[in-house]
Amino acid sequence: MNDLRNEHLKIKICISGAADTTFCGDGALEIAKELGREIARQGATIVTGATTGWPLWSAMGAKEEGGMSIGLSPAATEKEHVEQWGLPLDYQDVIIYTGQGFPGRDILLTRTSDAVILGCGRIGTIHEFTVSFEDGKPIGILEGAWEMDDTLKEIIAHGHRPNDKIIFDKDPKKLVERIIEMVKKDKEALDKKPVQTSAEK
Repeated sequence: MNDLRNEHLKIKICISGAADTTFCGDGALEIAKELGREIARQGATIVTGATTGWPLWSAMGAKEEGGMSIGLSPAATEKEHVEQWGLPLDYQDVIIYTGQGFPGRDILLTRTSDAVILGCGRIGTIHEFTVSFEDGKPIGILEGAWEMDDTLKEIIAHGHRPNDKIIFDKDPKKLVERIIEMVKKDKEALDKKPVQTSAEK
């Protein structure tokens, strides 16, 4: 008989990046889309801030490959999400309305996920990086023509705290592979722990 206890669990990868990508360089959105495609191809679920730009195109790529997409909105309701925040509903299977604004949403977004991958971004991306760093999440940083990868390298260099859960890669496919491998290692210890059902207690 198959063990159904964890059959439904998929690795959740948060994609962090700029809602406004005008400074990211030519082809950046296609790279974001390819990153989303790889997350779906490799059997993981994409989690984004349910916003425009880099996260939206990553979610688009994931959905094109038949993957599942979860969004966490800064708004409290769907109406507020669309009318007040001007955010899309596109390419999401589920949107969770946090009502926490951007700072609170960022924390819930990264903590909902098993790992975080950062692309071209701005201050919000840096915030999601620092929260993920403090929480000990596996972090993947996609290197490209944008400035964010170099900015994060500088933050790490001046942070005076070693962290062996941060990886850099220029290839979306390889970055996703390496992040999933890291998450699986983290989960191995949990999987070995026996869990009592209510009937056994």
